[in-house]
Amino acid sequence: MPGPHPTRRTALLTAAGLGMGAAVALTDARPASAAPRPFGPYGSPARRLGPRTLYVDPHGRGDHTTVSAAVTAVAGGGWTLVLAPATYRETVTVPADRTGLTLLGAAADPRSTVIVYDNAAGTLKPDGTPYGTGGSATTLVQADGFTARRVTFANDWLRAEHPDITSGTQAVAIRVLGDRSAFHHCRFLGHQDTLYADTRSLGVTARQYYSHCHIEGDVDFVFGRATAVFEDCRFHTLDRDVGFTPYGFVFAPSTARATALGYLATRCRVTSAAPDRAYKLARPWVPSSDTTAWPSLVVRETWLGPGIDAAVPYATMRDAHPWQDQRFAEYRNNGPGARVITPAERPQLTAAGARAHTRETYLGDWAPAHTG
Repeated sequence: MPGPHPTRRTALLTAAGLGMGAAVALTDARPASAAPRPFGPYGSPARRLGPRTLYVDPHGRGDHTTVSAAVTAVAGGGWTLVLAPATYRETVTVPADRTGLTLLGAAADPRSTVIVYDNAAGTLKPDGTPYGTGGSATTLVQADGFTARRVTFANDWLRAEHPDITSGTQAVAIRVLGDRSAFHHCRFLGHQDTLYADTRSLGVTARQYYSHCHIEGDVDFVFGRATAVFEDCRFHTLDRDVGFTPYGFVFAPSTARATALGYLATRCRVTSAAPDRAYKLARPWVPSSDTTAWPSLVVRETWLGPGIDAAVPYATMRDAHPWQDQRFAEYRNNGPGARVITPAERPQLTAAGARAHTRETYLGDWAPAHTG
């Protein structure tokens, strides 16, 4: 007999980087009131890192008590917001004019600094209309040059708590639209559509870099049309109480046809809390808003755990756009989910072809720091 369904406070914050499936409650983060120096080594309102640094602490020891208030307060570019360890239950929008904004978690462990909310695509706004997938995002980044370090971005909406919503179950933790967006040692937690790595509009390029991050979910939990590099990251697939397979898909890129490169995962790990072979590695997303999309994904030198179906790792979302017609490829992956059982199901790059799929080729003249 299955155990009780976990509450939304315990279902999402799986211990990152520990190889464990145990859930960590949102309230497990040490409250800021217990820390004598809530901003750690990053100064304080009395001793600022610089004139464009603001401090956020829900206990009132900073300049603002919410992240959204601090974002609203800054004018112009180049600001840093230092976040005291806490759970910030709010939605946050970084407008396009807040260029070069940095969110800096003051704790060494990103599990201690969490921005979380629980809207889904089918959740109704005050005017009675649904938020939609993009509108469900806990955090929305519209500005170029955004950086986050050691912060958890989460959406803890759960299907089981909303049986009235049978469609519109997408619940985005963060939607990133800006160019030159970098995330170091961050965590992205949700179920369906966790990380929306996207662009502001069709025809606009948005380069994004994710280093040493933990990303988890179930259905299409890394999706969108950005040009994004995931380096030394962990992708974690969640268990589900369903009677079908696949349980879900890690990647669902929707790269525009005119965009040369889509998603690149290099030196990553794909782990799972689900049964063996319950997940596919990817499926292409060709949205109705861009029926000419040509999804692009390369996974290289990455460990694929047994949760990935090695025999048939890719699937088609719509019959009109089979995965075989997309830009999907692998190179020198390893692990039980990387076994090549049927070569036609696992397109492989040659050594020469792999040279076109590196951090440098994807990011061009932008060279973000490699670590946080």
